[in-house]
Amino acid sequence: MPRICDYEGSRYRTDFWENQNRDYEDAVERVAMKKLLPPTGQRLIEVGGGFGRLVDLYQGYDQIFLTDYARTQLEEAQRCLGPDQRITYVVADVYKLPFVDNLFDTLAMVRVMHHLVDVPAALGEIRRVIRPGGTSVIEYASKFHLKSLLRWALGRQRWSPFDQTPLEFVELNFDFHPGWMHRQFELAGLRLTGIRTLSHYRLDVLKRHLPTGLLVKLDSLAQPTGKWWQLTPSVFVQAQVDKPQSLAAQGIFRCPICHATDFAQTQFPPPEGELWLCQNCHAGWSVRDGIYDFKTPVQPPA
Repeated sequence: MPRICDYEGSRYRTDFWENQNRDYEDAVERVAMKKLLPPTGQRLIEVGGGFGRLVDLYQGYDQIFLTDYARTQLEEAQRCLGPDQRITYVVADVYKLPFVDNLFDTLAMVRVMHHLVDVPAALGEIRRVIRPGGTSVIEYASKFHLKSLLRWALGRQRWSPFDQTPLEFVELNFDFHPGWMHRQFELAGLRLTGIRTLSHYRLDVLKRHLPTGLLVKLDSLAQPTGKWWQLTPSVFVQAQVDKPQSLAAQGIFRCPICHATDFAQTQFPPPEGELWLCQNCHAGWSVRDGIYDFKTPVQPPA
């Protein structure tokens, strides 16, 4: 299996977002999402949803599936979002999504791609779970932006931004060349229908001395230029799923090990919760405190 970046136990909400001068980044991502995300639908999944920062953008959907590889991130999301019957919390691996084919109208994935070792495998899973004609909105981190071009031209950067090979600049943190990324979408059967570039003004000196609202307005005006060129550290794409029409999805979950969809449900002794036992490979998956955990199989009680 590919190496996986695991935020289990981290304080991502407080240590990265809140009180960390990231209002500009949050706001410009919301601008892009509102432009690219279909406003309504039956069923949406956010892959790597963390503490639920963007869930308020999904109010037009009947069902919202918030997934993350770290259970503690979903527990934080439950605390932040409060009771909402439309939200289903699922611990899941993007390389082995525990959902049946063609389940979702829409998929969102923001600030996840830059942690992925195997981009083609992840995109293959994304295409699988979206219905024919469905939409995905995905963000990736770019290596081909103005700051990297300038640093390279001045000899202050060893790697070339023109090299299309993904760059792992810190363990499990990757920057991608837009040309390489867009080929991966094409090869996966995800047809790009929209591109917006973000964070044109992601400079500490600008964020310290200019009003956030002004920077967001300027970035909003510049984002549509992404359809012509990508010269910013963050790129959002909208992609349509091109695949043959098929029968509507049957059920919701499938076993991430054997792909069977038949589960028997039993109770653990309190307070452990419920166990879903795959009737094909007999792997057990826990459902506890409103969170479905398809990350690590568990043993059924004796």
